[in-house]
Amino acid sequence: MFALTPGQPVEIDHGIWRLLALNPGMMSGPGTNTYLIADHDGLAVLDPGPADSRHIDNILKAAATLKLPLTRVLVTHTHRDHSPGVALLRGHCRGPVLGPVIVDDPLQDDSWAPDEVLTDGQRIDFGKLSLRVISTPGHVSNHLCYLEESSKILFSGDHLINGSTVVIAPPEGSMSDYLESLRRLLDEPIKSIAPGHGDLLLEPIKTIESTISHRLAREEKVFQALRQQPNSSANDLVSLVYSDVPAFLHGVACFSLEAHLIRLAELKLAERDAEGRYRVV
Repeated sequence: MFALTPGQPVEIDHGIWRLLALNPGMMSGPGTNTYLIADHDGLAVLDPGPADSRHIDNILKAAATLKLPLTRVLVTHTHRDHSPGVALLRGHCRGPVLGPVIVDDPLQDDSWAPDEVLTDGQRIDFGKLSLRVISTPGHVSNHLCYLEESSKILFSGDHLINGSTVVIAPPEGSMSDYLESLRRLLDEPIKSIAPGHGDLLLEPIKTIESTISHRLAREEKVFQALRQQPNSSANDLVSLVYSDVPAFLHGVACFSLEAHLIRLAELKLAERDAEGRYRVV
């Protein structure tokens, strides 16, 4: 729908621009989406991306082109392709850094230090625009989405992305929490989704429902594979469960597979032994 061109600000709605970072890859797709949001007499930056000075320069150039100063920074979650840019941008922004709590996990951005921790349901006034914070744990325990209440655009971070499903990596990633967070969004008045990666998602209910269905179908494959091959770990099962996925992605897929196994244990459908192997109850 809109061009995904690195470094070029694209207006996706009145007062909202997307700026693609220069970090394409297997896990980031075309790159991380940074969003610029009209904020009273300036611009707020949502997810400034990786610690890449080139991308920070592009954010500053976009602000200069729009003739608006940077007022504050918001973050959806603290994976290293979303929040480390805060440290480079902070000195160029006159206002605070807002976002989730700090998580003690080696997969997270260890430079993350918010000036204000946001809470579920909190509203942030931008003048003509307004964001409401929606806590969406699952991809990681501190994940937040933001609903812009006039346009009904959901800034989904990595809760929902365009082009693939997201990785759920325990212990801070939880498949049970992820599914619950997805179902919660079905009750929200969302008209479109601005994801952390890829273009806008224009059928939000269909996207959410299909993501839930995909996860549950994958979980059924995990359960059946465990019945066929009891006393197995995620590594033992990955080639069976992810037979439709190229083998070079199986290492990443093991994270989500482990999350499914943990959920099966939470549902009392499987149990885990002391060595980290599972069997059907």
